[in-house]
Amino acid sequence: MTKWEYATVPLLVHATKQILDNWGEDGWELVQVVPGPNTEQLVAYLKREKPQE
Repeated sequence: MTKWEYATVPLLVHATKQILDNWGEDGWELVQVVPGPNTEQLVAYLKREKPQE
């Protein structure tokens, strides 16, 4: 069975692509982006497969 690990990442509007590219290079897949605590911030939910133990 596939096991996943998850992360939540605050996104800055002016650097969204750079932030997501950096996490993507580490194997994280974007699941969803939702509004953050203020109007200028978003929160990204990411997942990646856990290494087998």
